[in-house]
Amino acid sequence: MDNYRFPGEFSPHSGCIIIFPERSDSWQYGAIKARKAFAEVASAIAKSEKVTVLASAKQYDNARRLMPPHIRVVEMSSDDAWARDVSPSFVVNDKGDMRGVNWSFNAWGGLYDGLYFPWDKDDAIALKVCDLLDIDAYDMSDFVLEGGSISVDGIGTVLTTEACLLSKGRNPDLSRAEIEKRVCEGLGAEKVIWLPGGILGDETNEHVDNICVFAGEQRVLLSWCEDENDPQHEVCKACLSVLLNSTDAKGRKIEVIKLPMPKPVYMTKEEVEGLDYCFGEPTRDTESRLSASYVNLYIGNKVVVMPAFGGENEDCDKRAQQIVAEAFPDKEIIPIYARDILIGGGNIHCITHQIPLYRKEG
Repeated sequence: MDNYRFPGEFSPHSGCIIIFPERSDSWQYGAIKARKAFAEVASAIAKSEKVTVLASAKQYDNARRLMPPHIRVVEMSSDDAWARDVSPSFVVNDKGDMRGVNWSFNAWGGLYDGLYFPWDKDDAIALKVCDLLDIDAYDMSDFVLEGGSISVDGIGTVLTTEACLLSKGRNPDLSRAEIEKRVCEGLGAEKVIWLPGGILGDETNEHVDNICVFAGEQRVLLSWCEDENDPQHEVCKACLSVLLNSTDAKGRKIEVIKLPMPKPVYMTKEEVEGLDYCFGEPTRDTESRLSASYVNLYIGNKVVVMPAFGGENEDCDKRAQQIVAEAFPDKEIIPIYARDILIGGGNIHCITHQIPLYRKEG
């Protein structure tokens, strides 16, 4: 990719993209609580970098009124609010020039097992954002990839899960080796580490950003289920085994920092009733476990913004915050009560996408 590469999220940023939520089958009761949570996340990140919120024409005034004045609000249509997955992958070269990579987005599985249809507005966002930032874009629109399906160390290594990138709804005509080649081509990487799966029940076919992310070179945060009777425990053990037996693209061992998983989180009957149906079917229920994870956090310039779940998870929240604080001693740890984001299907990392520090090319 012309010596351009996707930098690690822990590298310096020039900004962050967030999409204002409004979809009524994702966000309960008109997304009122979700919007407040999004605004809290945006404000926390804006303490050390520029935040741009994309809002539809219908919701622009609401977004502008809710967001602080120093946060930029731009009118842009979307199908939902998952900035991580629909934004371009921002790649930079050694001079600091930046370009975008425009992958195909098909709502996490297209007509095979995607979550909604149509998704054309979401699929158009990557190029629109490149235009907004006045940067060139690489065309990878013949390959389906979401930002949450990969984590990168910026020096050649990519983390992903087999459950996601090998799923039948993404690139079914390509072999594992072909998928790996395309991912490395688009991200300027050399090596892919394949974890077997992610958080069970994750509607994205188990995105890696919910179970394991790079926290620096040679260092990852891994969601860790401590309950040996929980089926999630075996998935976490399998991921740990892969990581301990892998090296990065430079041939170096990887340090694994375990983040405890919160106790299972479920939706209440009232919350479920606040969601519209999608094509005549409910999108949530009270029996299915939500994919709660502390790994789904945002590493900002001077802050780490991470989920908190409260209630019976209050002690676990504090343990996770302490571990993250030790991993990032130079950053302020900002926990955000994230239940109203989680209900939509993801969390803080899913609703954000960093823009690397760059200079305008030319």
